[in-house]
Amino acid sequence: MQRLERLLRPRSIAVVGGIQAAAVVEQCLKMGYSGRIWPVHPIKRDVAGVRAYRSVAELPDAPDAAFIGVNRHLTLDMVGELAERGAGGAICFAAGFREAGKDDAHGERLQAELIAAAGAMPIIGPNCYGLINYADGALLWPDQHGGRRLAPGERGVAIITQSSNIACNLTMQKRGLPISYLMTAGNQAQTGLSEMALGLIEDERVSALGLHIEGFDSVSGFERLAMRARELKKPVVAMKVGRSEQARQATISHTASLAGSDAGSDAFLKRLGIARVGSIPSFFEALKLLHAAGPLGGRRLSSMSCSGGEASVMADSAEGRRIGFPALTEAHSAHVKSTLGPLVAVANPLDYHTFIWNNEKAMTATFTAMVSGVFDLNMLVLDFPRNDRCSDADWWPTVHAFETALKTSKATGAIVASMPENLPEEHAAELFRRGIVPLHGIVEAMDAAEAAAFIGEAWSRRAVEPIEYERRRFALNISCDEASAKALLREAGLAVPDGMRAQSVSEAADAAERLGFPVALKALGVEHKSEAGAVRLNLKSADEVRDAAEALLPLGSGLYVERMVQGGVAELIVGVTRDPLFGPVMTVGSGGVLVELLKDSATVLLPASRDEIEAALRGLRLFPLLDGYRGRAKGDVGAAVDAILAISSFVAEHSDAIEELDINPLIVCGDGKGAWIADALLVPREIDNA
Repeated sequence: MQRLERLLRPRSIAVVGGIQAAAVVEQCLKMGYSGRIWPVHPIKRDVAGVRAYRSVAELPDAPDAAFIGVNRHLTLDMVGELAERGAGGAICFAAGFREAGKDDAHGERLQAELIAAAGAMPIIGPNCYGLINYADGALLWPDQHGGRRLAPGERGVAIITQSSNIACNLTMQKRGLPISYLMTAGNQAQTGLSEMALGLIEDERVSALGLHIEGFDSVSGFERLAMRARELKKPVVAMKVGRSEQARQATISHTASLAGSDAGSDAFLKRLGIARVGSIPSFFEALKLLHAAGPLGGRRLSSMSCSGGEASVMADSAEGRRIGFPALTEAHSAHVKSTLGPLVAVANPLDYHTFIWNNEKAMTATFTAMVSGVFDLNMLVLDFPRNDRCSDADWWPTVHAFETALKTSKATGAIVASMPENLPEEHAAELFRRGIVPLHGIVEAMDAAEAAAFIGEAWSRRAVEPIEYERRRFALNISCDEASAKALLREAGLAVPDGMRAQSVSEAADAAERLGFPVALKALGVEHKSEAGAVRLNLKSADEVRDAAEALLPLGSGLYVERMVQGGVAELIVGVTRDPLFGPVMTVGSGGVLVELLKDSATVLLPASRDEIEAALRGLRLFPLLDGYRGRAKGDVGAAVDAILAISSFVAEHSDAIEELDINPLIVCGDGKGAWIADALLVPREIDNA
């Protein structure tokens, strides 16, 4: 039995406390819960008409689940008594624990005592509303809610949120989404969000999972969740907050300004095949699409509407996305046109005009012709009139025609309302019944399609390896200058141009002669050399080196002379920083002096496969330059991937010894001429070997 089985799907519920506890009893009765309810109160004979018991010890049996709605100090006692009695788990409603902040030593201590009191008994919270099981009508929930109980045999999505108020709001949705479970995580003192999610997706009545995440409880827990979700074919969508968090200041490296904790979170979710959306409405629409249709097999969309304006809006909404509306083939276009006549310009998105409006036979022919084109999702833009002042009778022939077209072609389809209020809840439920996904809002519909396509693509690939890495406990005894870093990288077999230190003008000139011209000259000990004017490039003679050396010597702790990399096609940044949760995080992006301005980067968690690195590289806006943009020379993409893999291996080899590694630029030369580390900054990590 899964550890949370009794708590999530209880046959008996104990309810401890006063006002909040009474609300739990009332909500269970209102939902028609068929299990046993045992209120616990020291003086009341009954709660909401249900017999009460004076203590946990007096209960007829060990409850499967308990809701504890008393103050934080008494919560400790109740948790201990329930654990001793053998309860299946408890919801801890009270606040005033660790969420008060690390400066509140009392709250920290109470949370530690709460965990100790629970022992092996699962607890959810503290500081949380609890759980609504809409499949069984079991509510450990101290407030009203707007949801409905699932019908026998019906499936719905499960949602977990770290915010009780957001959870309350979610229950009030009027978008037609069936919900099987709604759960709040609170402080996650003992039981983390990933374990809750694992418990929920095992229920056959759960179709998909939605997670509102403020912070990850466990890397390995989320990896297990993603793997199990894939096995059960239950897609997961996340609304991870934190995009607006200020990235770490680039006090040392360019990489730090790009990496940030949110970039790591984004890379982690992508690695797991969990789709990420940025708003509550998009969260709901993605869940609706995944609930009804599952992941999409590709990124090809079609759109139909009776308005050129709507067709244009749909087309614009796909701009910049990885989903879109492919042009119709000549044969497909002719097929659609044969159903519409000469006055309609056929395209995708399609404006079928109003010539065939309310003509179900004609609309069926057009819709069938359009969706026959093997699209991954077919959209029909349709806003219903408000039913308090108008009639929607003329809209249903359009729905019937679309339904028939989808069934004829065995295609996936969605009706998209441009405004949420123009697709009432009862209409959304009817569309679900007909096998059509009701989507509210054009942007939100596109977000949903993008999420579903991402999951489909992720599931089509082999699951990635866990990101756990071997920890090697030693330090790098080098100074943080470029010469030392490059020596270490060169020794490890990475592609680093030959270079030499110099402490004087004459030494610099001699080094340049020995290395061969042209050379680059840099002042050592200067972090952002370009901004500080501490680098001179393409020096072609000893005199040029001497002049440059005289100017650069006062800027740093010495000089570094290096063979110039020639034939560069593009410059990349490859950097690694340490994330406290994910470990080494690699950033790959457009390099050079404009790295922060361009912000053209991708984040990859380590260890990373060759495919992951190549996909990150090809996803950059810079990539067309590497691919021979407008007839220019192609870059050595294979060598660039090799270099990035080698950097990844170097970091893995030294693991805990590296705090940051910043390579900017990695110069990618012409095809067959390699990729070279032109600048490197390595920040060793102080290791406590105790």
